Amino acid sequence: MLLKPQATVLNIQRMSTEDGPGLRTTLFLKGCNLRCAWCHNPESIDARPVVQWNKVRCIGCHSCKEVCQNGALKFSDQGIFIAAEHCELCLTCVDQCPSGALNVKGEYFEADKLLTELLKDRAYFGEEGGVTISGGEPLLQPEAVIWLLEALKKEGLNTALDTAGLLKTDLLLRALRHTDLLLYDIKLMDDASHKKYTGGGNAQVLKNLVEASSYLKEKGKKLWIRTPIIPGATDSKENIRAIALFLAESVGDAAERWELCAFNNLCLHKYESLNWDWIYKDTAPVTDYAMGEVLLLASKELKGTSIEVYGTGSTAKSEE
Repeated sequence: MLLKPQATVLNIQRMSTEDGPGLRTTLFLKGCNLRCAWCHNPESIDARPVVQWNKVRCIGCHSCKEVCQNGALKFSDQGIFIAAEHCELCLTCVDQCPSGALNVKGEYFEADKLLTELLKDRAYFGEEGGVTISGGEPLLQPEAVIWLLEALKKEGLNTALDTAGLLKTDLLLRALRHTDLLLYDIKLMDDASHKKYTGGGNAQVLKNLVEASSYLKEKGKKLWIRTPIIPGATDSKENIRAIALFLAESVGDAAERWELCAFNNLCLHKYESLNWDWIYKDTAPVTDYAMGEVLLLASKELKGTSIEVYGTGSTAKSEE
């Protein structure tokens, strides 16, 4: 086994039912090489631990500013802005804050200690559950992820890997040796649109999916495709049809299901905590009617294949 590497962890979510079959513990790692305009976990983008401000808890005492030796805290009418380039993560401001308005997002873990933490929940997993490793983009921390996947398999646990696929093919295939289920994002089929909304092209993403599909089918492992349904971006009939055609022609029965995840704006507070503007802050959640239309189209386009279509995420009630 490899020497135990270190991982930068955003969060460990227990009792998850949305990241693979059964009850799961999902490990969210920090760092992402895409910048999706609709990102629901913007705090995961930066690979480093960062200090965040919660405006709801803030009482405006400015005690944090008084103890910051690096001038990393800036104040305005909108609240506190934390200049990450000046922050040395001494956490003096966090310790000084009387209301808990400042907190750290991200923590360094040695992989063996992280493994111990993940194994705590094994009694709840049952026959289908297990551990899912997600991000950000988890494979930006490849040695830690592959070490953990291998160690989890040796413990007899079901493993899942959630990736956007913008990485080297050989790295993905290395990780899949110890992965039971691959959760793979396909957001947009048009390369120009993909670059516009995510900051990166999709040629490598699609190539990797084809390679992964072949490998997973050969090894008898599972593949689930995921597409976020974003109003005005990914929800067009053209995009849904294009993804369906690609899945039917290039992935086929290697994929077990295609999950369409409805957009919502429940992450707005995260952008406010980061002092980032969010172009989707005024976008209404997808309605149940609109989601039904997308699901119907996707199912129709995949008729005759073994891929099952599912809708995930909460929707807004359509107006009568």
